[in-house]
Amino acid sequence: MQDLKLAELRLKEKNLTLVIVKRGRIIFETGTHSITGFLQAIKKLNKELIGSSVADKIVGGAAAMLCVYSKAASVFAVTISEGGIRVLEDNHVFYRFENRVLNILNESKTDICPFEKLTAGFADPKEAYEKLKSFMESSRQS
Repeated sequence: MQDLKLAELRLKEKNLTLVIVKRGRIIFETGTHSITGFLQAIKKLNKELIGSSVADKIVGGAAAMLCVYSKAASVFAVTISEGGIRVLEDNHVFYRFENRVLNILNESKTDICPFEKLTAGFADPKEAYEKLKSFMESSRQS
């Protein structure tokens, strides 16, 4: 649990959105919003993420799916949704959080986050990852 504490501390101290720690070493950190940071971490580190500890500002179902896909050992969330909890529990991933919400909302707080909508109903983390990745790639091209 030392890795998870270190990730949480770094997230808060540096006001980041995502910190990933493995064996006492910070292997990834970012301040980018949305799911892009986690997708970058997966692309850059791939199997190095196995057994890591993830501290994320917001963990909804989509981010939780990415945690499961990357085989993270533990997760800390400043804010976690019911969907995020369900995904982590269903996949036996240890987690801690500060705030629990029903849903993660979009930036304007008018609707459910588009990444949550995109991955709703997915049970397979690999499918969710592929869907999120292609969505982000297609939105970059437009």
